[in-house]
Amino acid sequence: MIKKYLPLLIILFLVLAACQPAATPTAQPQTLTVMTHDSFSVSEDLVKQFEVENNATLVFIKGGDTGAALNRLILTSVDSKTPEADVFYGLDNIFLSRALDQGLFESYQPAALESIPAEFKLDPTFKVVPVDYGDVCINYDKAWFTKNNLELPNSLQDLTKPEYNGLLVVENPATSSPGLAFMMASIAEFGESGWLDWWQALKDNNVTVVSDWETAYYSNFSGSSGKGPQPMVVSYASSPVAELIYAETKLSESPTGSLVAPGMCWRQVEFAGILKNTPSRALAEKFIDFLLSKPFQEDVPMQMFVYPVLPDAVLPEGFVIASQIPETVGALDPALIAANRDAWVNDWTNLMLK
Repeated sequence: MIKKYLPLLIILFLVLAACQPAATPTAQPQTLTVMTHDSFSVSEDLVKQFEVENNATLVFIKGGDTGAALNRLILTSVDSKTPEADVFYGLDNIFLSRALDQGLFESYQPAALESIPAEFKLDPTFKVVPVDYGDVCINYDKAWFTKNNLELPNSLQDLTKPEYNGLLVVENPATSSPGLAFMMASIAEFGESGWLDWWQALKDNNVTVVSDWETAYYSNFSGSSGKGPQPMVVSYASSPVAELIYAETKLSESPTGSLVAPGMCWRQVEFAGILKNTPSRALAEKFIDFLLSKPFQEDVPMQMFVYPVLPDAVLPEGFVIASQIPETVGALDPALIAANRDAWVNDWTNLMLK
């Protein structure tokens, strides 16, 4: 009996199979390439979450410090129909005007910008958007100043006084990002006509100059290694936070502090932008949105020891305990910086290293 109806059953099976909708093939993830400076870091879980939610693969290219990464983009992406990256993260306010003048970016105004304070929104054309900020200040060794019964300096001018002779180490602005930021702070404080006179006085007061932050902080500064000869170093206002969080034994306060009196700090605001002619514009917009999302903004402090620009992002406990945020910081017009930055660095070099 079964053999009699077998051909009919086979035909019916084939007809039903043909009526089933074809399986939709899974779309291949779209790759988004993001160029960053060398200090960029983000939690792997957040990266994976973005990739899953957007069916994407993120590729990060570290291009050196901010200036080096920008130079690389200018060489490879200006007027290019195939830019090396889709997004650039890490442009700061020292190099902002130069980047915008090169026409590297496409405008995008994410909704989250409405919540971000106006002080960070330095590009009214929205070619780049602010993501985080940090303050370059002088850090000091608390124990050293207590032991030597010496009052802390309250201004940049104070640093030229005899009692601070030989107590400060700074970085070369030609080779160091915090060194460049500190030089900008001095120009903002003393003006274009007076800043070199201040540096001459600092030189006469035996300031130590080294090439990079690592050398200054870990070899020269007494507050980190405990072996360096200088109890003051140009670093970041968040460095005392790191000293507290990563201390070998639990501390109630950081062993270092920051000098945050008016005129003593320079605020670095970091931006991200969508590179012109990206073939992945829609995905690039989603990545900018991701950078301004609360999860990423709350990830920023422990990853890069900078501060989020989103006001409702919650800071980790160590930041709350040890943060010293200056009430006023040095500032210069980005266009003025772009026009004079290289000449200022040359003038500094001629004075301090020759």
